[in-house]
Amino acid sequence: MISSPDGAVTAAPLRTGFRWLQLGMGIVCMAMIANLQYGWTLFVDPIDAAHHWGRAAIQLAFTIFVVTETWLVPVEAWFVDKYGPRIVIMFGGAMIALSWILNSYADSLTLLYAAAIIGGMGAGAVYGTCVGNALKWFPDRRGLAAGATAAGFGAGAALTIVPIASMIVSSGYQHAFLTFGIGQGLVVFVLAFFIQPPRISIPPKKKQLNLPQTRIDFTPPQVLRSPVFWVMYLVFVMVASGGLMTAAQIAPIAHDFKIADTPVTLAGFQMAALTFAISLDRILDGFGRPFFGWLSDTIGREPTMFIAFGTAALMLLTLSAYGHVPVVFVLATAVYFGVFGEIYSLFPATCGDTFGAKFATTNNGMLYTAKGTASLLVPLASVISTAYGWKAVFVVAVALNATAALMALFVIKPLRRSFILGKEAESTDTATGTAKTETA
Repeated sequence: MISSPDGAVTAAPLRTGFRWLQLGMGIVCMAMIANLQYGWTLFVDPIDAAHHWGRAAIQLAFTIFVVTETWLVPVEAWFVDKYGPRIVIMFGGAMIALSWILNSYADSLTLLYAAAIIGGMGAGAVYGTCVGNALKWFPDRRGLAAGATAAGFGAGAALTIVPIASMIVSSGYQHAFLTFGIGQGLVVFVLAFFIQPPRISIPPKKKQLNLPQTRIDFTPPQVLRSPVFWVMYLVFVMVASGGLMTAAQIAPIAHDFKIADTPVTLAGFQMAALTFAISLDRILDGFGRPFFGWLSDTIGREPTMFIAFGTAALMLLTLSAYGHVPVVFVLATAVYFGVFGEIYSLFPATCGDTFGAKFATTNNGMLYTAKGTASLLVPLASVISTAYGWKAVFVVAVALNATAALMALFVIKPLRRSFILGKEAESTDTATGTAKTETA
């Protein structure tokens, strides 16, 4: 930390190695909150077996968690802009620990839902702060930085899925909640002391025609008045709804397909289909986020969206037709999550490119609430599956992803380019007019 002439403490200056260290700590923090979303599916059936509340009622806790996690991010981002990332991430670490501790003692749906709210507050504080900080440190590599940070959230559960599943079997789901909740929260709380924002504004490098970046820093109210923001929001909801449904319901789906405990052998490894699928899902999800972020830095945001959304639609179609085959279930879900997670790298990067870096934490936080909106469809998936089967749920998700792929190329791309060029032209005209007036 550095003291300014007036005695105030500012963040560390820009140093190449230091910003990569900041990125690394953000990734670890994200990994510690991953189980709150991606490990949840392991607890659904054990909770139901213990209390007989029903899957739909239990999955409502997941929806409450995601809604709270996402819709409060803009508020938490305001605290980041005002007080810095440290205090917000410390708060997040305390909240995620408290959430799973409460889950371990929850003997009513009310307490389960209260824990979901607390967990959502904590996860949102960590997620929004770490992604926003990455965008500020890496305006020249927004896709890669956002993707690597989001990869912590996507792949963070990969190393703990098997231990959690084993602990649930050997010691009960309550013990798993308690043990991992305390451990995850403690790591985040300690790392918070070392996370800092850049002290100076780092200008983006405009080096590619297929990667337009604004020179203007738009305030949150200006962003909310921009049609391009709401089109991006809609596409985010369309893609996120299928991914959240699959993440939350993958265990119930496997059990309904009667393949959850079927042994599957791939590349010399053998595991039960459900455990294999979740573990491989987390690995490919974690790999896909920085990969697609890097790819979007190279070929552009919207073409990358088209590739990812189109592949997701194809995998969901495969699951709807052949998901009852254990090997197909494992591989199709793995590829699906490998391309699904890129929304958490592409949309923050696209948001930063379109609206600037100065208010990137808040602006991306507003866009991230689309995930909360999408989560409202997760309980609906349970209702549809009960009435029409999982195939109907997958078909709806296929349609949403295919439509989103087309919208990325033919709606978002021209609209965003027009917005950036138009606003910069207005800014230039205004500056020219002011200069002429002062000269006269």
